[in-house]
Amino acid sequence: MTTTGTSVFLLDVDNTLLDNDRFEADLKDHLEHEFGAESRQQYMDIYESLREELGYADFLGALQRYRVSNLDEPRLLLMSSFLVDYPFARRLYPAALDVIQHLGNHGRTVILSDGDAVFQPRKVQCSGLWDAVSGRVLIYIHKEQMLDAVVRRFPARHYIIIDDKPRILQAMKEVLGDRLTTVFVRQGHYALDPDNSKGYRPPDVVVEGIGDLLELDPSTLRNRATA
Repeated sequence: MTTTGTSVFLLDVDNTLLDNDRFEADLKDHLEHEFGAESRQQYMDIYESLREELGYADFLGALQRYRVSNLDEPRLLLMSSFLVDYPFARRLYPAALDVIQHLGNHGRTVILSDGDAVFQPRKVQCSGLWDAVSGRVLIYIHKEQMLDAVVRRFPARHYIIIDDKPRILQAMKEVLGDRLTTVFVRQGHYALDPDNSKGYRPPDVVVEGIGDLLELDPSTLRNRATA
């Protein structure tokens, strides 16, 4: 439990602070180069099926399932190294760390992400995001269902959620109401697909890229929640 502050900034990771699309493209290229196009497709099919089953991306879990049907391929053991040693710091969006510092001058910054309990924390650590928020990292299976826990851990008068998914923004807005300002970052394949925004209420703030937040006065974001 931390002391109640004026504002807490809840920052998503994938395609918000970090270019996860680029990581996935590199993973596909690596799979095809090492094992062929058919194996790449097999892995990605398992990955998508597992994401549908679990509700979050599980790259290591998909690798484990993929290995079951390819037990006689010793090179697969090196795939774990590709994943856990991937240079995620190179995949941060320009100005991502500057934005965290900028927001931190006006409140407490917290990483709030969906994901598994191994690979996602590793990604946050290797990218430098863990240190950028001084270890204030929360990773859940469905973060929109964990707002009570978030509020208990980081109590504040107002929250600002920064995310690339309108679904997440609306779900949190329905719980916190005017105590929450929703900021939609229009970057990454999910955010840029108009079908993924249909049926959801407009966010309080829309930016085209995470770096655009450097041009905003964070102290004014609180007023956008009731505008």
